Amino acid sequence: MSLDRSKAPEFKIPDDFEIINPLEKVLKNGAFLYYAETPGINAIKLELVSKSNRTSLPLNHSLVPSFTLQMLQEGTTEKSGEELADFFDFHAAELNPFSSYSREGLSLYSTKKHVFQVLPTFCSLLTNATFPEQILEKRKSQRKLSLKLSNEKTASRANQLLRKSLFGVTHPFGFEATEEEVSLITADMLRSYYQNHLWEDLEIFVTGDLNPLELDDLVASLESLPNRVYQPITDLQEISSGPGEQEFKESAVQSSIRIGHWSIPKNHPDYIPLSVFNTILGGYFGSRLIKNIREDKGHTYGISSGLAEIGDFNYWVISADVQKAHYQECLTEIYKEIVDLVDNPIGEDEIEVVRNYLIGKMLAGFSSTFDLLDQFKSVHFSGMDFAFFEEKLKFLKRFTAQDIQRIGKTYFSDNTFIEVVVG
Repeated sequence: MSLDRSKAPEFKIPDDFEIINPLEKVLKNGAFLYYAETPGINAIKLELVSKSNRTSLPLNHSLVPSFTLQMLQEGTTEKSGEELADFFDFHAAELNPFSSYSREGLSLYSTKKHVFQVLPTFCSLLTNATFPEQILEKRKSQRKLSLKLSNEKTASRANQLLRKSLFGVTHPFGFEATEEEVSLITADMLRSYYQNHLWEDLEIFVTGDLNPLELDDLVASLESLPNRVYQPITDLQEISSGPGEQEFKESAVQSSIRIGHWSIPKNHPDYIPLSVFNTILGGYFGSRLIKNIREDKGHTYGISSGLAEIGDFNYWVISADVQKAHYQECLTEIYKEIVDLVDNPIGEDEIEVVRNYLIGKMLAGFSSTFDLLDQFKSVHFSGMDFAFFEEKLKFLKRFTAQDIQRIGKTYFSDNTFIEVVVG
């Protein structure tokens, strides 16, 4: 039978969506390990994630956690930074430190053939790092340059000002680190954070093709890792939100717009319908904002809206880099689209497009076994598991225009948005 390429393949919505949660183990050091098997794939990904203690530090020390993690590969009591780089390169292994406002960690990519040869050296980074002064000074110079370049970009600057307007300048999540804070960093600060704060409430995420004995060997290799008890901050600076900010840059050829609003966490009953509302407004390439600001007006290459989180705080944001001469018109059109979506029910044709898009996107997120733990982490840190996606599919299959309008009236009727424009 010949294939008719003039017709798109039929899209079939699955009847259900059930994925087995990763295998969970508790290590002797109290850390939780989550394992997802990848049959036939000889690559191993191991990710160590812990609670960040950034909020427990003075504001002018807010860069200490990220510097600490970046410096782990620059030398241990057994190997110099150059020797570590050669060792991991020889064994086809890759390390990636990461640090955010709420979590920090280190990931390892390796082959199954080499992983047990690499593990002892990898683990030594967590216990025997030396933080050489000369390398730290180079890192500080690089960070200062990075901050300078970032502040010159309207998009980066707008993101900073939005966080500042949401949380307030004296809150750890609203504080803007400058070159002055970089200059304050010392090796002793990093050692102190390393010895007293790093690796609190440790969680380990593993993907690979390991048989039960190999998994037991991996667990045994990780049980001696440090795992400190997390001490939540009870006297965190109160949030002091502002109306927003405009920053004029004469040399800029575009204006970066950020419009923000406090939102709800993933475990809230309204989160899934809110994510659909967001998709219709600006969450995909066929969204209302794309059609208006990009396709009809031609004022931007891209505009989007999204649901974001920092620590235990959740917000919604519209992001756009637009032609400088038309930024005010863009703001007007953005608010017009919000009002229209709140006041007027969407049509069935648009519902079906969004329904199929979101279901397809969700299923595509599980197309690779290595994606499995990323999807798991996306809900696990909010206290949930894969049952979240089962509930999401149920909603996506049945939502109506009235469901979307209810969300709009609940969360977008008061128009108390935070507005930032840079450029």
